[in-house]
Amino acid sequence: MSFATKYNPEETESKWYAYWMEHKFFSSKVDHTKEPYTIVIPPPNVTGVLHMGHMLNNTIQDVLIRKARMEGKNACWVPGTDHASIATEAKVVSMLKERGIDKKSLTREEFLKYAWEWKEKYGGIILEQLKKLGASCDWDRTKFTMDPDLSEAVISVFVDLHKKGKIYRGIRMVNWDPQGKTALSDDEVITKEIQSKLYYIQYNIEGTENEFLTIATTRPETIMADVAICINPNDPRFAHLKGKKAIIPLINRAIPIIEDEYVDMEFGTGCLKVTPAHDINDYELGLKHKLEVIDILNDDGTLNEKAQILIGEDRFIARKRISKMLAEIGQMEKVEEYKSNVGHSERTNAIVEPKLSLQWFLSMEDITKPALQSVMDDIIQLHPPKFKNMYRSWMENVRDWCISRQLWWGHQIPAYYLPNGEYVVAQSKSEALEIANEKYGIAYKSEDLVQDEDVLDTWFSSWLWPISVFDAKVFSEGKKNEDLKYYYPTNDLVTAPEILFFWVARMIIAGYEYMGEKPFKNVYLTGIVRDKQGRKMSKSLGNSPDPLELIKIYGADGVRTGMLFSSPAGNDLPYDDKLVEQGRNFANKIWNAFRLVKGWEIDPELDGQENQAAIHWFENRFNESLTEIEDHFNKFRISDALMTSYKLVWDDFCSWYLEMIKPAYQQPIDAATYERTILFFEDILKILHPFMPFITEEIWQQIKERNTEDALIVSEWPSPKSFDVQTIAEAQQVFEVVSQIRNIRASKGISPKEAFELTIKTQQPDLYLRFEMVLKKLANLSKLEFGDQVANSLGFIVKSDECFIPMIGQVDVESEKENIQKELEYTRGFLNTVMKKLMNERFVSGAPAQVLEIERKKQADAEAKIKALEESLVNLG
Repeated sequence: MSFATKYNPEETESKWYAYWMEHKFFSSKVDHTKEPYTIVIPPPNVTGVLHMGHMLNNTIQDVLIRKARMEGKNACWVPGTDHASIATEAKVVSMLKERGIDKKSLTREEFLKYAWEWKEKYGGIILEQLKKLGASCDWDRTKFTMDPDLSEAVISVFVDLHKKGKIYRGIRMVNWDPQGKTALSDDEVITKEIQSKLYYIQYNIEGTENEFLTIATTRPETIMADVAICINPNDPRFAHLKGKKAIIPLINRAIPIIEDEYVDMEFGTGCLKVTPAHDINDYELGLKHKLEVIDILNDDGTLNEKAQILIGEDRFIARKRISKMLAEIGQMEKVEEYKSNVGHSERTNAIVEPKLSLQWFLSMEDITKPALQSVMDDIIQLHPPKFKNMYRSWMENVRDWCISRQLWWGHQIPAYYLPNGEYVVAQSKSEALEIANEKYGIAYKSEDLVQDEDVLDTWFSSWLWPISVFDAKVFSEGKKNEDLKYYYPTNDLVTAPEILFFWVARMIIAGYEYMGEKPFKNVYLTGIVRDKQGRKMSKSLGNSPDPLELIKIYGADGVRTGMLFSSPAGNDLPYDDKLVEQGRNFANKIWNAFRLVKGWEIDPELDGQENQAAIHWFENRFNESLTEIEDHFNKFRISDALMTSYKLVWDDFCSWYLEMIKPAYQQPIDAATYERTILFFEDILKILHPFMPFITEEIWQQIKERNTEDALIVSEWPSPKSFDVQTIAEAQQVFEVVSQIRNIRASKGISPKEAFELTIKTQQPDLYLRFEMVLKKLANLSKLEFGDQVANSLGFIVKSDECFIPMIGQVDVESEKENIQKELEYTRGFLNTVMKKLMNERFVSGAPAQVLEIERKKQADAEAKIKALEESLVNLG
């Protein structure tokens, strides 16, 4: 049977993905004879296309789900997408603009038709792209956060929480996105350090001719909204101004000078302007001192009529113009360069404005307590645990969640306003009408009720995700269906640290509020994929490769392993094309090993005794590695699990085992060794499959005859067996001897075909005799003897054993002596450095025992090497 010389990923990947789908290997149904293993996908935005962060995140999820499936668990990976209110509405508005349509000219219903049209066309792109990566999701379970049943669940939860008094409506200071024209929760604001300016503005004191106060501000465009100037009551510099008023420049409005210890006397000029409508701290100060609130900004960030000047001007243009106007009237004392931390909208990147607004809020004080406790008590474990402190800090200082958004795309808030100014919250308009009529004794008609225009924050739907994807009706009916009873709580969640509070914390809150228990057991937090300069990969920076192009070039298996080679949990991944190239090379190495093995002819007459040592060693080495791999998986060290697998396959199986058993050119192999090797190869394919699903399935199907249903994806995961540490250590010692002999050949330019005689001075000759056939074959030895040093030979040491190879006529003796002398001098110098440390009493008394042990080992190794080198010099005469 002939096999392709080169592995072809493109052809292989499409073939096996179709095969897995056709045989429903990804699908999962309730089966009480099996243990469920469940992952819900962090639903990507319907606006999204596959990026490097998705690649890393979904590769890890697929590794976990494929391993669980092979372990015989009922593996269920639920895919889906999020409607992403702000991002999607922006896309739809942009699409309409291209068609010459202004959103303002449309009714809500007309706009939503366009939004659904956009979603149907583009919303599923990212899920199709995940299939290229090999994601083994149960696609029949695909969910969308605005599916009818999931939408009904969101409305039920809103109604329930409002009934419990946990949702309320009120005027509060919120984060306002002037570009998206919507409120944002605190978590949707990204703080960035930007280069700014600090403006020192003079406020004249009322009733004086030349007296003024200087206020430093980064936002001169808000002076028209000032309602007071605040000084510290303990500041002697301003004691004479108590009870007086200051005049706002340009508009000449008088404002009181108030006192509060909130003012830091050492910061800036020691006094500050109070603008309650445009600063959260000023707002709190305003409440305390019962100050007026003047909001001078429109929803789009332009100045309104309350500003009195520059009406309709954009806030940043107004900043420049006001700065210039103040300078012209002599009330701009100076302007300094200044770096400040400024909030930006997570979705539109617009600079956020603090704004007083009538919004809907979820009270977070009590609802968060079980969610905090469960993580602190490790009922839910974060991996790595370093994120626990961050989680606790956020949960202990959480503010009420602003859940309303001034958008049309999303779940419309189920609040219905009545002609009398009151409102009713209900599951539907008809239900709201019944409640209103009963409550107020008035026969309202349907048209009398007007539903709230706003929609709910996108996260208000995705916080129900681990519940609603299995049973959306549980929120309205109060009883669990079979899916929810079986699959909930889910097992592992894989997500990015930046949505630990956006999403993870809120899912935990919802889990305890509605299910009375955790939504998942483990949260694996991935790092951020960064470029060589340490920058986060993004489309805007143009520093991110196209993931689909990478798959095309390097194969999905190469990309998957490349992403995982250096991505421990919670640590950022410094991406380099060399990583995925390494992944591709690994795939080629496995393919070449497969071709080698399948190219051997079998001779049933051969007994294969010479290969028993190799087989015994590799069996032990495999079980040692598998034990290590299981430990890594249990501790969510996915990258380490891959590296252990990589070393086992590349070094132990390919570089040593196959070389040990490989028959001579065009010679056959015995049947027993061949069959054992195929079994080893199958076990290797199993442990590699979660990482490299495509090439492993391809080889699995070709390595021997299979039934249609006998697929690697559902084969049994190998169980670690006991292993003999001594056998592994002895083989490693033999491999070191082989490596040293190969190095001597390479350094002296001696052909590998020229056989050597080897004499070993050792206390354990049985060790080498057990591996005699291996040694002779891999090192090309004509003779193996045991005894003392040999004249005219080159020597080396492995462990404490001295090895000698006669070199008569094969080397330049004088040149060799010179080389040995140089190495001897270097080793003596190294030993001298070690001895200085060990003779230093402070070092010896203060160093940990482990460190001392390492240094003493260095001493012993150096002394043994010096002895061998000196003997080599003697042998060379």
